[in-house]
Amino acid sequence: MPAIDAAAYRSPWRRLHPAVKGVLFGGLLVCALVLPAWPAAPLAAAAAVGAVLGPARVAPRAYAGAVWGPLLFVLTGAAALLVSVGGPGGAVAMAADGGARAAEVAGRAAAAVCCQVGFACTTPLAEVLPRLTRAGVPEPVVEVVALVYRMLFVALEGVRRIQAAQAARLGYSGWRPWIRSAGALGAALFVRSYDRSRRLQRGLECRGYTGALTVLVEETPLRPAALAAAAAPALLVAAVALGPSALGAAL
Repeated sequence: MPAIDAAAYRSPWRRLHPAVKGVLFGGLLVCALVLPAWPAAPLAAAAAVGAVLGPARVAPRAYAGAVWGPLLFVLTGAAALLVSVGGPGGAVAMAADGGARAAEVAGRAAAAVCCQVGFACTTPLAEVLPRLTRAGVPEPVVEVVALVYRMLFVALEGVRRIQAAQAARLGYSGWRPWIRSAGALGAALFVRSYDRSRRLQRGLECRGYTGALTVLVEETPLRPAALAAAAAPALLVAAVALGPSALGAAL
């Protein structure tokens, strides 16, 4: 099981209704994207990280391992805003306002990543998907996501076994064997995944598959007090970013 799924199942916030965590992290996400980047983005990120590492009791190592990849992508993407291409001969030069734009984009995107990963580290996907249908999401879309999610674990297990077999045969002893082994791994994984998907479809058809997979979900009470408490951090960030008077006028 991936670390982010393991963290979600181990978190005590798993017992909370997904809507409560959606209001918390979704509200902070909206603050980071809509309000002025400074100070809304760092405040939203700090609130999300504090909630994940504090009351949610997610392991810092698991959370850091989930966010470092997206954050690295954010930094490399924002770096492109520092330069401009054009002018005489298509010269590359530093953009006049590149630093400010890059900082704003990086701040907003980093805060959004912290909020999204925070929701993922506290809410198992298996508990969210059945509720999406009730919320009005088309059933075929939910079914595709659920099947991809289930097949992902099978693919990861296949990768682990193939890599172990290749390593035992010195398949990663040098850069040339590494490239050859990586290519063979991708080809074998594609063939196995396609064959398993075909057999899964045939098995569902033999069992009278009608286009919907019924999943039992533990019913969790949704309390208005919990929703109000979840919305408090976003309102606090908005109050600091806009000022109490502006927030009151907006509400």
